[in-house]
Amino acid sequence: MSRSALSLFVFSIYLYIMGFVLVVAPDTLVRIFKFPDADGLWIRVTGMLVIILGFYYSHVARAEIRPFFAWTVIARTAVLLFFIAFVIAGLAPPALILFGVIDFAAAMWTLFAIRSDTATSHSG
Repeated sequence: MSRSALSLFVFSIYLYIMGFVLVVAPDTLVRIFKFPDADGLWIRVTGMLVIILGFYYSHVARAEIRPFFAWTVIARTAVLLFFIAFVIAGLAPPALILFGVIDFAAAMWTLFAIRSDTATSHSG
């Protein structure tokens, strides 16, 4: 598994865990991060979507679908920008930015891993 694939695979584990928590025990995150109450279906639907994203990430990583790796860098960077905008607009508490920072940090890991993989393949 390439370095960039490994970065996506590890991120998929994060997504699986977050998705599972959102489906099974969303109040846990709500209380810890002081988000608005999340009773009902939609927080669990979001969790299901996060699990599905985890599925895509883990399978793309194992299949070494490299164009997807770069696309995720852009998308995961956008997550942070959206979350900052939501906080500035007063739609979310500042703690939401932490989740965007995690996405951004993982995206940077992938970006640097892509560059490392590229350099390794060109030098060998």
